[in-house]
Parts: sequence; structure tokens; C-alpha cells
Amino acid sequence: MKPGSIAIVGAAETDRLGVLPDHSALSLNIEAARNALHDAGMTPADIDGIASTGFATGEVAEALGIRTRWVDSTSVGGCSYFLHVRHAAAAITAGMASAVLITHGESGRSRVGEPGLNFSPSSGMGQFEMPYGTAGFVTMFTVPALRFMKEFGVTHEQLAGVAVAQRKWAHPNERAFRRDLITVEDVLASKTIAYPFHQAECCVVTDGGGALIVTSAERAADLPSRPVYILGTGESTTHSMVSQMEDFTTSRAFRDSSADAFREAGVGPADIDHLMVYDAFAHVPLYGLQDLGFVKPGEAAAFVAEGNTEPGGVLPMNTNGGGLSYTHTGMYGMFAIQEAVRQVRGTAAVPVPDVELSFAQGVGGMFSTAASLVLAAERP
Repeated sequence: MKPGSIAIVGAAETDRLGVLPDHSALSLNIEAARNALHDAGMTPADIDGIASTGFATGEVAEALGIRTRWVDSTSVGGCSYFLHVRHAAAAITAGMASAVLITHGESGRSRVGEPGLNFSPSSGMGQFEMPYGTAGFVTMFTVPALRFMKEFGVTHEQLAGVAVAQRKWAHPNERAFRRDLITVEDVLASKTIAYPFHQAECCVVTDGGGALIVTSAERAADLPSRPVYILGTGESTTHSMVSQMEDFTTSRAFRDSSADAFREAGVGPADIDHLMVYDAFAHVPLYGLQDLGFVKPGEAAAFVAEGNTEPGGVLPMNTNGGGLSYTHTGMYGMFAIQEAVRQVRGTAAVPVPDVELSFAQGVGGMFSTAASLVLAAERP
């Protein structure tokens, strides 16, 4: 893909986020898709490619009457939608599709129309991790988090500071699930979910959806919406179980996917105006800051504590409030991309002034997969 040759021309979320027991997972996908089509000034007849996870790919196409000639059902956890954008850009460049609809809808809280979440006893996790007492994602993410804190001297106060910084972005955002301003003391006084994580250091659990439309820059020029140009992309996968991370203090998938995205875009961390890092738990943005090269190893916690990622800071990060405060349906990556698009367009609920380049980083599983996007306001 030539940087800037592909653009996101439609980006929208469901009308509401939060607790939506009157919406099924499929209806959330469809509502988000219709909103994105409206944003782009397009109809289902303009779409010939579709991407989503699980059942949604075929069912959304059927429900909207989309006649597809390119389909992607890549499902690697929360960053799946980052990969969909990358794959869509490649497909459009290769002439396999002209406009791709990417949808997400998840009834993560109300569990309406959602399959059950279980790990097969015959899987690697079922054989080698679950017998030792793991009980879902929150217990598995504690392993790298504690090693990261020990090796880099990160204090509980600094970890809590990530949640505090992101709540400052969520406070004025009326769509954020958690909006009350909090202090480090508030975070540390909240219930411990799984050591070292307190409640405010864990993502919210919500219902909602989002959708994107990707097409060529030439096609974008004929549409009424403001395009956001894709300059660089990357994806990588490393391990299937958290116990098999080669180093608990850094993610090779983060490093590799971000390096590819920066290389393709022809820019570096110093050029980025705005950053989104997937944050299911408070330690993940710290990995992102270090592994993506925004700070040196060991500097991320102090960087956040000094206010650099807060409103008015030198590197605005997770400006919708992130998964810790804005929303987290289960696979949050779609919402990180939505916020990056909004900031580049200048339409975010809490806008960062003059964003020309935004970097969005996603993670899937326990740092198992990662994907990266560099988005720009102008075509180079």
C-alpha cells in the first residue's frame, strides 16, 4: 500500500453505548454499520467487501443486502478490527474490493445473542494454565503486570495514575461509561479485583458497536465525508498463552507491528500528535509507550505520572477515556480506531488541537497479537 492511497471515509458507533439489554450483538453490528454508511454518504450497494469477527461477517452482509466479493473474518481478539483495516487496504490496493465495511457489535455486558466464553480443556490454556487456577483474563494479565512493575520499579500509585489520567479525558465526554474524576487514593481504595489490579484499573464491561468504511483515496474524493488517510499499518502475533511470553516486560508483537507501521508511513514517534493504546487494564498503555518507542524502557510510568498523557500534555493518549472509562464491550479495538479517526477529523467529544497524525495500537489476547495504524488528516 502506498501511504495515503487508502482512506477511512465512514466511522461511527452505535447510537448508545453502555448497558443495552434491548440490543442483540447482531443488532449492534447492523446499527453501527448503518451509521457508518450514513457518515460516508454511501449505501449498501456501494459496498463489495465486508470484515468482522465470528458470525457477524455473513449475517451483517445478509441483513444489509450487501453483495460481497471479498470477505475477512479474522478473529484474534480485541485488535481484530485493526487487522481488518490493514487487510481491507491490501484488498483494495490489489483490486479485490472497492469499498469495505468493517463492523463490530458486542453485547459484552447484557450477553444478548452472544456465544458463551469458555476454554476447551484440550486447548493449551486448558491443559497448562487453567489447572493452576487462572480464572479469566483479569487473572492472566496479572502475571506480566507484576513482572513489569518489579523490573521497572513501578509503584502501585503510578499504576493507579494511568486510570486517573484517562478519567480526566472521560470526565467531559458524555458518552463515557465512567466520568467522575478520581484520584490515586480513590483508585487504591477501590476493590481489589485481582492483585495488583483495583477496580478502576480494570476496563468497564459494556454493550455497544462501531463500524468503519475503507476505500481508495480517489473514491474518497467524491464522497461528502472527511477522509482519514491510512499512512502505515502493521500486525504481528507471538504466543498463544501468557505463560509463554518470551519476556513479561515487553511485547514483541507490539514492537514488530508498530515498527512496520512507522516504517510504511515514513514517520516516527516524535511526529505523532495523538496516541491510542488498547487498555483492557492499566498496565497495557505503559507497555505501549515503551514498546512503540515513545519513551525508553522503564520511563512509561513516570511519563504518565508527570501528566504528559493528560489533557494539555505533550502526548494526548486514550482521549475518549479508553477501555478503563469510555467503553469496553469485550473487543475494544474498534473504539480506539473510532477515537483516532475523530481526533484526526477534529470531531472528538474532547478534541485535541491540530491533530495531523494519530497512532492507534491494538492488542489481542494476552499480548498474543498486536496491530498498528498510522492515520493522517492530509494525503501525503
